[in-house]
Amino acid sequence: MVQFRYGGQNGQQYELAISDEHLVVRTENRSALVGARPFEVAPVSPTARSILNEFELATRFRQAGVEILRTKGPTEGVALRDRAREILNQEPEVQFAGRVLVDPVSQQPIIYTENLFLKFHSEEELTVCQEVLRRYDLTIKRQLEYAPNAYFVSASANTGIAIFDIAERLLNEESVDLCHPELVRELRQRQVFPQQWHLKQTTINGKVINAHANAEAAWKLSDGTGTIIAIVDDGVDLDHEEFRSSGKIVAPRDVTRKTDNPRPGNDNNHGTGCAGVACANGNFGASGVAPGAKLMPIRLASALGSQDEADAFVWAAQNGADVISCSWGPSDGVWFERNDPVHNQKVPLPDSTRLAIEFAINKGRNGKGCVILFAAGNGNESVDNDGYASYQKVIAVAACNDYGTRSAYSDFGQAVWCAFPSNNGESSQTTGIWTTDRSGVVGYNSGSRNLGDAPGNYTNQFGGTSSACPGAAGVAALIIARNPNLRWDEVRDIIKRSCDRIDQAGGKYDANGRSPFYGYGRMNALKAVELAKPPETSPISRFQAVQDIPINDLQISTLSLAIASTNLIKSIKVNVDIEHTFIGDLIVTLLPPVQTGIPPVILHDRQGGATDNIKTTYDEINTLKLAAFKGKNPQGTWTLEVADKAEGDTGKIRRFTIEMGF
Repeated sequence: MVQFRYGGQNGQQYELAISDEHLVVRTENRSALVGARPFEVAPVSPTARSILNEFELATRFRQAGVEILRTKGPTEGVALRDRAREILNQEPEVQFAGRVLVDPVSQQPIIYTENLFLKFHSEEELTVCQEVLRRYDLTIKRQLEYAPNAYFVSASANTGIAIFDIAERLLNEESVDLCHPELVRELRQRQVFPQQWHLKQTTINGKVINAHANAEAAWKLSDGTGTIIAIVDDGVDLDHEEFRSSGKIVAPRDVTRKTDNPRPGNDNNHGTGCAGVACANGNFGASGVAPGAKLMPIRLASALGSQDEADAFVWAAQNGADVISCSWGPSDGVWFERNDPVHNQKVPLPDSTRLAIEFAINKGRNGKGCVILFAAGNGNESVDNDGYASYQKVIAVAACNDYGTRSAYSDFGQAVWCAFPSNNGESSQTTGIWTTDRSGVVGYNSGSRNLGDAPGNYTNQFGGTSSACPGAAGVAALIIARNPNLRWDEVRDIIKRSCDRIDQAGGKYDANGRSPFYGYGRMNALKAVELAKPPETSPISRFQAVQDIPINDLQISTLSLAIASTNLIKSIKVNVDIEHTFIGDLIVTLLPPVQTGIPPVILHDRQGGATDNIKTTYDEINTLKLAAFKGKNPQGTWTLEVADKAEGDTGKIRRFTIEMGF
């Protein structure tokens, strides 16, 4: 055991154990020894590589440039650890290999550096401080401005675990107020609160609840930092303690009142709950799925189909939203009444709103497109009758419960893309989702621990697909934060591929792995952010033709470029920049060289109606036929053909670009 103190000589003493099975290693160039791809691993001798095969990666502390290794087998322990230290410390590429301290309760590794926090008494003379530093052979790395006579200092090289003894001796100096070693442990920037079973496995009222979306585990890779989630709803309590951090709120808007104040009106409780599920900070009482994401609250209290709802999407896209969460739509039928006539109503998506959604998808995120999610609905009815949630370019989110099966009220149908944990709608193991409520007693929780917390800032009974949708939006933000270059459809595809197939017996999954109740399954945030990691890039070559080619009514226009490379294609993207005032007139086709043996590929086939301009990137995800070029020799002439099929509108081809990875 080693000891250290926080609070000075009379402060509390803490103990750390020396692990028998862990090893800390730092290489000279900070590259990894275990767990990385071969080309990223530091070069060491065969003897060292052999001993490293006896270890597995426990964790990395990237800022400190070290990795923690753990023995694979339980038998050798100390002997294997010490043998590995001896071998690795002889390697030129290894700066040091040392023992690891662990918390004696949790057994989580804790790294000690050869640095100290050292604070002298506030009135101590500088010469006295300097004499102490000299006597202990300490070097000032930085004087700390936030406390008088405080320093961040380093001991001499190879001090090792003796740093704890130095700290203890310094505390016995009359001039020293505080001193402790620099200790680092794995950072969890946000916490999951005990009632938040949808984020991790937890125990509530003595019951283990394991039906979560694996969100907390994803935070080691992405917590949403750098992204913005727009919550379009009935308002958000901007003064709530979980949204009060600096810069958390961006571009607030009330599209109903036409103001920049989206605070809720009387009985407008819903939006605050949704915002909390998506991105509450997690500093006080509730964490969102993406606690690092910023929040764009957009209050929409207008009727369905109003121009205001279209304005909400445009505002979100123009002000930098990455993800747009919509927990609203047509009226639901009574979920437990089979004969409720509302079950059969079909509500189409208005053109005004559809075009606003298209605008957000085509123009948002600098052309990569906003990811738009809708709650599937709570009527135990077909989501395919809902023109909003079933629109092909949005993600319809169903709800699953704390048993890992379908929530009783959740809508179903072909449009359901995924499911996210929520309440059940009838008796269950939990009351629902714990999230933010309007501060005080004016929200869902009137100030009762039975409803959440005593002050009334949190509710334990949020639910429905209203809660599932912002939860899924949070996962989308985690994905984008990990890889900001992803387009909206690539994010949707990652969600598809990362879902866990739950309720195999009752889910009615088809041959494509899609269920009418869960879509592709319950979201798994950790899998999603792992899939979102930017791929290892192959060399990219860019070929471009820039020339204004007129597009005339009922004629065909072309723009060609020659490619001389004979390297085989590993990836391909086609970028098109066309000016036109009615893109529904146009058919855009890629004509490859004849020798590729690949037929022409239609990129755009008269969709879009009166929308202006085509500035789009086509690749193997949104245009599957482009995958046929993989492995082909690209040499020859590639042509972009634009056929105008109607009178009345004209335009021009501005630019045609092909990006190929070889």
